[in-house]
Amino acid sequence: MSKRSHSLSVPGTGTADRTAEPPLRQIELAREHAKVLAPTPPERQAADLAPAVKARFENVSKSYDSTPVVKNLNLDVQTGEFLTLLGASGSGKTTSLMMLAGFEAPSSGMIFLNGRAVQNLPPYRRNIGIVFQNYSLFPHMTIAENIAYPLKTRRMPRAEISNLVAQALRMIRLEGIGSRRPSQLSGGQQQRVALARALVFKPELVLMDEPLGALDKNLRESMQSEIAQLHQQSGATIVYVTHDQAEALAMSTRIAIFDRGQIQQSGSPSEIYEKPATSFVANFVGQNNGLPGTVQALDGGVAVVKLDNDAMVRAVATPHSLVGRRTLISVRPERLEVSAALTDEGVQGTIRELVYLGDQRRGKVAVAGLCDVSVTLDHRSSFQVGDHVYISWRVGDARALDDGAS
Repeated sequence: MSKRSHSLSVPGTGTADRTAEPPLRQIELAREHAKVLAPTPPERQAADLAPAVKARFENVSKSYDSTPVVKNLNLDVQTGEFLTLLGASGSGKTTSLMMLAGFEAPSSGMIFLNGRAVQNLPPYRRNIGIVFQNYSLFPHMTIAENIAYPLKTRRMPRAEISNLVAQALRMIRLEGIGSRRPSQLSGGQQQRVALARALVFKPELVLMDEPLGALDKNLRESMQSEIAQLHQQSGATIVYVTHDQAEALAMSTRIAIFDRGQIQQSGSPSEIYEKPATSFVANFVGQNNGLPGTVQALDGGVAVVKLDNDAMVRAVATPHSLVGRRTLISVRPERLEVSAALTDEGVQGTIRELVYLGDQRRGKVAVAGLCDVSVTLDHRSSFQVGDHVYISWRVGDARALDDGAS
């Protein structure tokens, strides 16, 4: 195998946090960056990373025209994991991905791949597979030829290429149609081919930038399952960028929440959803109720909070829970209990809206002195609009977070 191998396996551009350059121009820019950046000091050519760490961002920042886009990013990518960078447009997630790919150079900081500093390396020397939103398949090539392209650029033997392409077609369940052109495939099939092309040469890392953004809802959900299965089959390390919270929860082994160029929280999908660290994370991922109040006391990891309607309630204390400080109690709609009778710790309200969703009903309860509270009811419940109810929760299902003002 030639050492002049190209790791950029797809000729296209992704959805970035700023306007993307054409692909060839991106590579040229990366090479120019590598020339002008100061060489990496010899003692920092390799980092003492544990074998489980595939890639690392170390104090990485990126600015455009003095405007910071990524701020002091420190993040490890574990070998074999499916890490999703989740955030709104402009949060810095795609810029971070592009720096890892080599299409953007950091303004400061270090990026490591397998312990080797790579921030000065052009994309084609990083051995990374990339999948973009627009598939970027060669229209004049067959499906098999598209998948074989990164193998041919590596000058692999013809027999080995044929064997690997056949394996890839079986993996994406498109065996028997390798002679078709991309225009003869559905959107989901084309995206599976793009995935196979990114995985076929067994790259160090696979980067995916909003790969399902152009698909309709049903196909998008189907492809989420396809990608998760491909990840399990291949054992590849995947870094995935999306703004879709449901997509991140369904596919990832770990999620990093980006906001204004910084990671607000990193953890498993269940940790992110069940134990949000900040009000921003609680509101960004899934539906959430934020009940405003003031911390009155702390008792063994429990915050006693006086809500703005004078009701006294309890929630799990967090580092934001300081006596006398304003807080938002975060509690998911499905964690709320709705009853017609007063409970030990209940907040009274009136049902003002009910929406039938088949297996459940989603309602809004107007609570005097507070914002409307979203609740989830069993579809067989007898509650109706206008009923007076009491809402309560288990202490462990609510968290006293920051007040959301920052």
